[in-house]
Amino acid sequence: MWYAIISEDVDDSLDKRRGARAAHLERLHELVDEGRLLIAGPHPAIDVEDPGDAGFSGSLVVVDFPSLAEAQAWADADPYVAAGVYERVVVKPFKPVLP
Repeated sequence: MWYAIISEDVDDSLDKRRGARAAHLERLHELVDEGRLLIAGPHPAIDVEDPGDAGFSGSLVVVDFPSLAEAQAWADADPYVAAGVYERVVVKPFKPVLP
Protein backbone atom coordinates (compact mmCIF):
# COMPACT_ATOMS: atom_id res chain seq x y z
CA MET A 1 0.00 0.00 0.00
CA TRP A 2 1.10 3.56 -0.61
CA TYR A 3 1.75 5.89 2.33
CA ALA A 4 2.22 9.65 2.45
CA ILE A 5 4.90 10.78 4.86
CA ILE A 6 4.25 14.45 5.51
CA SER A 7 6.89 16.25 7.56
CA GLU A 8 7.04 19.76 8.94
CA ASP A 9 10.38 21.39 9.69
CA VAL A 10 11.42 23.16 12.86
CA ASP A 11 12.20 26.85 12.43
CA ASP A 12 15.59 27.60 10.86
CA SER A 13 16.11 23.99 9.76
CA LEU A 14 18.36 24.68 6.76
CA ASP A 15 21.72 23.97 8.43
CA LYS A 16 20.32 20.79 10.01
CA ARG A 17 19.00 19.72 6.60
CA ARG A 18 22.36 20.31 4.97
CA GLY A 19 24.11 18.19 7.59
CA ALA A 20 21.81 15.19 7.16
CA ARG A 21 20.92 15.53 3.48
CA ALA A 22 23.30 12.90 2.06
CA ALA A 23 22.07 10.19 4.45
CA HIS A 24 18.44 11.23 3.89
CA LEU A 25 18.82 10.99 0.09
CA GLU A 26 20.65 7.67 0.32
CA ARG A 27 17.60 6.09 1.96
CA LEU A 28 15.31 7.56 -0.70
CA HIS A 29 17.54 6.21 -3.50
CA GLU A 30 17.25 2.74 -1.94
CA LEU A 31 13.47 3.01 -2.30
CA VAL A 32 13.87 4.13 -5.93
CA ASP A 33 16.10 1.13 -6.62
CA GLU A 34 13.43 -1.13 -5.10
CA GLY A 35 10.67 0.49 -7.22
CA ARG A 36 8.80 1.67 -4.12
CA LEU A 37 9.06 5.48 -4.32
CA LEU A 38 6.27 7.38 -6.07
CA ILE A 39 7.45 10.94 -5.28
CA ALA A 40 9.61 12.77 -2.78
CA GLY A 41 10.71 16.33 -2.22
CA PRO A 42 10.84 19.32 0.09
CA HIS A 43 8.40 22.21 0.47
CA PRO A 44 10.22 25.51 -0.19
CA ALA A 45 9.61 28.01 2.61
CA ILE A 46 8.87 30.70 0.01
CA ASP A 47 7.10 30.59 -3.35
CA VAL A 48 10.12 29.87 -5.54
CA GLU A 49 11.72 26.66 -6.77
CA ASP A 50 15.07 27.40 -5.09
CA PRO A 51 14.40 29.20 -1.80
CA GLY A 52 18.09 29.78 -1.02
CA ASP A 53 18.65 30.82 2.58
CA ALA A 54 14.88 30.84 3.24
CA GLY A 55 15.13 27.05 3.29
CA PHE A 56 12.27 24.62 3.49
CA SER A 57 9.16 24.17 5.60
CA GLY A 58 8.84 20.39 5.32
CA SER A 59 8.87 17.38 3.02
CA LEU A 60 6.59 14.91 1.28
CA VAL A 61 7.45 11.29 0.54
CA VAL A 62 4.95 8.88 -1.03
CA VAL A 63 6.21 5.32 -0.74
CA ASP A 64 5.01 1.73 -0.92
CA PHE A 65 5.21 -0.34 2.29
CA PRO A 66 3.49 -3.57 3.37
CA SER A 67 1.89 -1.82 6.37
CA LEU A 68 1.37 1.48 8.13
CA ALA A 69 3.59 0.27 10.97
CA GLU A 70 6.48 -0.36 8.56
CA ALA A 71 5.99 3.03 6.91
CA GLN A 72 5.98 4.69 10.34
CA ALA A 73 9.14 2.84 11.40
CA TRP A 74 10.90 3.93 8.20
CA ALA A 75 9.82 7.55 8.76
CA ASP A 76 10.94 7.45 12.40
CA ALA A 77 14.42 6.29 11.30
CA ASP A 78 14.92 9.16 8.83
CA PRO A 79 18.24 10.98 9.31
CA TYR A 80 16.31 14.26 9.26
CA VAL A 81 14.45 13.09 12.37
CA ALA A 82 17.71 12.24 14.14
CA ALA A 83 19.20 15.61 13.11
CA GLY A 84 16.22 17.54 14.51
CA VAL A 85 15.04 18.84 11.13
CA TYR A 86 11.44 17.79 11.60
CA GLU A 87 9.08 19.14 14.22
CA ARG A 88 6.27 16.81 13.18
CA VAL A 89 5.90 13.76 10.94
CA VAL A 90 2.55 12.31 9.90
CA VAL A 91 2.27 8.98 8.10
CA LYS A 92 -1.03 8.01 6.51
CA PRO A 93 -2.36 5.75 3.78
CA PHE A 94 -2.39 7.26 0.29
CA LYS A 95 -4.38 6.19 -2.76
CA PRO A 96 -2.94 7.34 -6.10
CA VAL A 97 -5.75 8.20 -8.51
CA LEU A 98 -4.33 10.56 -11.17
CA PRO A 99 -2.62 10.80 -13.56
